[in-house]
Amino acid sequence: MSTISYKHPEPKKRSPLFKGAILAAAGLIYFKAWVPLTGITVPCPFHAVTGWYCPGCGITRAILSLLHLDWVQAFRYNPLVFVLAPMYVVYAVTHKKGMRRFSQILMAFMLVMSLAFGLLRNFPMFAFMAPTVLP
Repeated sequence: MSTISYKHPEPKKRSPLFKGAILAAAGLIYFKAWVPLTGITVPCPFHAVTGWYCPGCGITRAILSLLHLDWVQAFRYNPLVFVLAPMYVVYAVTHKKGMRRFSQILMAFMLVMSLAFGLLRNFPMFAFMAPTVLP
């Protein structure tokens, strides 16, 4: 008697665009429904422990401001996002096209910029980089 083996078909792979759309929808639900209803956001453990702002402090508030089309207030919460977002797009394109050396240099530059921003925004001379509410 011979055994018959059944091979399961491979599951359909989701496209990156579909995955991105799901992630964007989840983010929109979080920022437009969860945060306004509960007031619960992601706290910054670095700020809670040290009292200093990290490079990411203010990003949640910046996104909430962007959803209300308040570009100026979003920039005041975290200006680094407005600099890094286009740079990351350039990084992704150059990395995908095989320009490894350029993409590595760009990623290193973005890392140094993030660390410098996180450090400088905590000194009085650079207080304009700290997340603040405009009057």
